[in-house]
Amino acid sequence: MLASQFPIACSAENMNEPNDPPTKIPPSTPLSQEDQVVAAIRQIIRAVDLHSRQLVGGHGLTGPQLVVLKEIACHGPIAPSNVARQVHLSHATVTGIVQRLERRGLVGRSRSDKDRRSVLIHVTPDGESLLDHSPSLLQERFRSALSELHSWEQLQILSTLQRVATLMDADTIDASPHLTPGEIGGAEPDADLDQVE
Repeated sequence: MLASQFPIACSAENMNEPNDPPTKIPPSTPLSQEDQVVAAIRQIIRAVDLHSRQLVGGHGLTGPQLVVLKEIACHGPIAPSNVARQVHLSHATVTGIVQRLERRGLVGRSRSDKDRRSVLIHVTPDGESLLDHSPSLLQERFRSALSELHSWEQLQILSTLQRVATLMDADTIDASPHLTPGEIGGAEPDADLDQVE
């Protein structure tokens, strides 16, 4: 079924292994406008994927983990529920991320002085050291470049991307404002983030 809907994408000659460089179409082959749009979307997907792989390979962190670690460093000690709210990720996702960061010794937990039942998350010296050597997030660079554009250009890009999302039946998918492929393997079970067990 997919091969009939997407004959070019499903042909064996155009399939890449996960670590292969992207297949280049010979420059003499003119692309239709539709194919140029699909190619541009693919470039964006590849850029996000490559940045994520470099982040994991170079620093052992996923994009969402770096987002959460930076948020804790900027506003910590902070309640996990506030981290979730600030980074636009679910409580369950942040719970799993904090647990993984804590296992690596990058963050720690302490009881709140105001409410002994609540916990606050802080960055450890190892976490600070990692942040000192970590790259900027892809969305930080993108936002910086986007902010240099005129307001009408930003609105044009927004409108076009929203239309693309609609054309791909993705306009109802909930998404955070982070250019990452997301956590692999799903989120941890939902929990009350601010309570000590």
